[in-house]
Amino acid sequence: MGKIFCVANQKGGVGKTTTTVNLAAGLAQVGQRVLMVDLDPQGNATMGSGVDKRQLKLSLYDVLLESATISAARVQSEKLIEAGCSYDILGANRELAGAEVELVDVERREKRLKQALVAVDKEYDFVLIDCPPSLSMLTLNGLCSANGVIVPMQCEYFALEGLTDLVNTIKQVHANLNPDLQLIGLLRVMFDSRITLQQQVSEQLKDHFGDKVFDAVIPRNVRLAEAPSYGLPGVVFDPSAKGSQAFVEFAREMVARVGKL
Repeated sequence: MGKIFCVANQKGGVGKTTTTVNLAAGLAQVGQRVLMVDLDPQGNATMGSGVDKRQLKLSLYDVLLESATISAARVQSEKLIEAGCSYDILGANRELAGAEVELVDVERREKRLKQALVAVDKEYDFVLIDCPPSLSMLTLNGLCSANGVIVPMQCEYFALEGLTDLVNTIKQVHANLNPDLQLIGLLRVMFDSRITLQQQVSEQLKDHFGDKVFDAVIPRNVRLAEAPSYGLPGVVFDPSAKGSQAFVEFAREMVARVGKL
């Protein structure tokens, strides 16, 4: 059975989507079977994987409302197939924002995604869920489905405050809704080793969270930032870029860490 991971952080603009699509591509590159679930109505992870969210015939919205299965709704990107590191994509678009309203009166509404994943989880080694920045019904569906949470974060003061909130949320979901949920690790992203504050925050993280901090560090990298405008993960757009290579290393570290779970 595949391991299901949410990429989550209640703070916006920390690189959740960049982390999700590049980790998916990196895992595919090292031979893993991957499903990427876009849980954000903005659909950035869908577009960043080379799929036009406006052309989706079926999306996560249909899966959550139980009018389609994941097998029927998942798609692949021609660009990624050509690059040799393709993964399955359960895409999202603006329709998904309506799902929260439509699920308000539904029993066990926070378990809809979990139920849908049961049918396909033997087909994948990894399921990666890109969560929106708010703690909404959509994010709750992701957390209720997952074995663990990967937290991308910048090494800045406000990021530490947001992390405290997220850890409390994970504890509450673990206690009340999903006893399998755990914090898998913290990924330092957009890291610039020349900035003293970032080094200090990085050391604080390692002191406080120990081996929960991934060894991989994703540097601040222009090529990673450019890649989404071409509809590609950075790992595919420019494999030689430092950021891309760091994500492939992170993918290998994830495979090793999952082996120990």
